[in-house]
Amino acid sequence: MIAVSTAPFAFERKYRVLVGALARSRGSRRGRWMLAVGSGAVVVVLVLLAARHFATTSWPLSNGHPALLVAAGFLLLVAHALKAYGWGRLFASNERPKLLALAAGNGGAALIGVVLPGRFDDAMRVAVVRRYRPCPACVRALCLSLVMLGLIDSAALAPLAFTAAVASTGGNGVRAGLAVVAVGGVAAAALIVAAPHLMRSQRAARFRLGRWLAPRTISVRRATQAWVLVSACWLMRAAALFLLLGALGIGYSFPLALLFLCAGAAAAALPIGPAGAATQVGAGTAALLASGVAASQALSVAVSVGVLGILSGAMIFLVAVAWRTGLALAPNRAAAFTFLRRRMAVAVRFG
Repeated sequence: MIAVSTAPFAFERKYRVLVGALARSRGSRRGRWMLAVGSGAVVVVLVLLAARHFATTSWPLSNGHPALLVAAGFLLLVAHALKAYGWGRLFASNERPKLLALAAGNGGAALIGVVLPGRFDDAMRVAVVRRYRPCPACVRALCLSLVMLGLIDSAALAPLAFTAAVASTGGNGVRAGLAVVAVGGVAAAALIVAAPHLMRSQRAARFRLGRWLAPRTISVRRATQAWVLVSACWLMRAAALFLLLGALGIGYSFPLALLFLCAGAAAAALPIGPAGAATQVGAGTAALLASGVAASQALSVAVSVGVLGILSGAMIFLVAVAWRTGLALAPNRAAAFTFLRRRMAVAVRFG
């Protein structure tokens, strides 16, 4: 319980250090130029590498059935919405951010996972939700919600991992890995159930951290609601993978979809990796290879899943930003129209 309770504060300190360094570099003209030149160089290099790669090889999604690909993309969008609903249940009622802010945080995390190591996606979630005003939740409350969301993710994956282990044909090593995921989910569920009782104890009330966590520790009822929503999110992703496996020529196989999903989720739970999306793609490819799928097909599926996930996250993020910008500009736009209308009326009257 100590690791869970102190994690939000450790994460907040790292987040503040990172934000402070970025603010100091942005404050100077030299820092802004260096940031702009460095970002532009990275983007140009990535574009050139992608253009060179896809000029010599076919795009994985170009060989699939368009209707199935559209259906898979829609299911991923629904999964993002369910994840945002589930995340929102982990806040106190007076600290709960808007649903669109939480969805934008998940979309931004999907984008940042392409180039930055793991756990930077959580920093992106915190930054996006905090910037989406008004945000009643402080950084500590957001970090605590992310810790709880990780535990609920593990608990929601436990039944899927158990089902995949029973139905898997990948050998004892694959079954053992899925069993570890299932056991970790059961342990996470036990911790979620025990947390409210531990926080209400007299021993926890002696410490300042315990007194801060007590009103913010979610009840078993709200944790169950979040678990149901997050479980539905994972089922939507599994259905999207099921369609992608059929669209890309491997065949409709729900056990393979669950295996790929659990492998990617286990890779995403690592403390740090070379890059969030790259780690999940590598884990999914390895899981499919262990199940007897050809290397080219396994890589195509993994890349396609990563691309669709990034595109769906980018779409949600851009829609949220556009909506927030429109709300911010609406008063100014109304004032400008009122001013122009008055000026025209004066010009007509005295013209």
